[in-house]
Amino acid sequence: MPYYRVVGDVPRKRHVQFRRPDGGLYAEELMGEEGFSSDSSLLYHRHLPTAIVKAEAVDLGASGLTPNLPLSPRHFRTQDLIPGGDLVTGRQPLAGNSDVRMSYVATDAPSDLYRNSMGDECVYIASGRARFESTYGVIEAGEGDYVVIPTGTIHRWVPEGPVTALVVEAAGHIRPPRRYLSAYGQFLEHAPYCERDLRAPTEPLLVDGEEVQVLVRTRGGLTRLTYAHHPFDVVGWDGYLYPYAFNIHDFEPIVKRTHAPPPVHQTFEGPGFVICSFCPRPLDFDPDAVPIPYNHHNVDSDELMFYVGGDYSARRGSGIDVGSISLHPAGFTHGPQPGAVEAVVEAVRQGHKETTEMAVMIDTFRPLDLGSAALACEDPAYAWTWAPRR
Repeated sequence: MPYYRVVGDVPRKRHVQFRRPDGGLYAEELMGEEGFSSDSSLLYHRHLPTAIVKAEAVDLGASGLTPNLPLSPRHFRTQDLIPGGDLVTGRQPLAGNSDVRMSYVATDAPSDLYRNSMGDECVYIASGRARFESTYGVIEAGEGDYVVIPTGTIHRWVPEGPVTALVVEAAGHIRPPRRYLSAYGQFLEHAPYCERDLRAPTEPLLVDGEEVQVLVRTRGGLTRLTYAHHPFDVVGWDGYLYPYAFNIHDFEPIVKRTHAPPPVHQTFEGPGFVICSFCPRPLDFDPDAVPIPYNHHNVDSDELMFYVGGDYSARRGSGIDVGSISLHPAGFTHGPQPGAVEAVVEAVRQGHKETTEMAVMIDTFRPLDLGSAALACEDPAYAWTWAPRR
């Protein structure tokens, strides 16, 4: 994380004695990235965070991916997927590669305790509200929130009703783009969001309990560990590594006289991918501007776009709607649907001055394979919507 926080009670210095009211020592835990050479936080537990009493392998069934063949643009209607499970076990695989996996969730059930030890997660709440509980405390998350969860964070999700979400699971760490930060980690003036926009836990979440189960994901699969004491026994923590939420409505779009490319919408970066936020903004204002994306052929990346709100003028006639996901793989030129450019130019001539579209885009730099959920809700006609009707 780009800046320091302290929550609850911590001792005056690191790695010194910190005693409970009964005289015993709190157990210090370092959560750190990249082998003691990157961001970290120190957490202080009532009980040993190392004490486990049982370990069991867990089989949740196959979650494999298949190649995108025949290679083509694709449209997936997540609205057609059947809700079920929870925000952990109910993830329906959409696409992925060795760097990142994307899943869709529709649920109203609370999850068990969970820890992803493979990489960071970014959960975008498309609709509904959920309480995110972790060893760091609580984040109240709602529609439009990205919740970024560091590797190894024990947490659970408690929805307040039906929730839909896009889950991005990285094979490494998810961070704000480096070009937005100073050499010391402060957001720079040109960044489209800043520290004030980030929400993190503000007080400890103290939960008692013995022999508590935690589902753990590693590269070898899933394990259910039974801890001797509840891991939410943290009385305080400080550092630069913690979960946080950022709402898409707090993203400040960059506007140009003519159409700006997707990098101006970048929100996060991960190993081999970026996450971008497309938000309502004024349209390009040069008198001769074409205020709509131009045809583009990104030879090094696949583009997955999750449509979350507003009106998609560039996709008119394609069947795209709120809840849709489009996938445009490297190898294809893609752009506005037939007639969309002329329609927007005419709308601007008549006084239309802004776009209302909202979308979350993941661009990957390795090809994406397809998940079973994507194939189950695919619109087979999408690839041909640019061609004249016969």
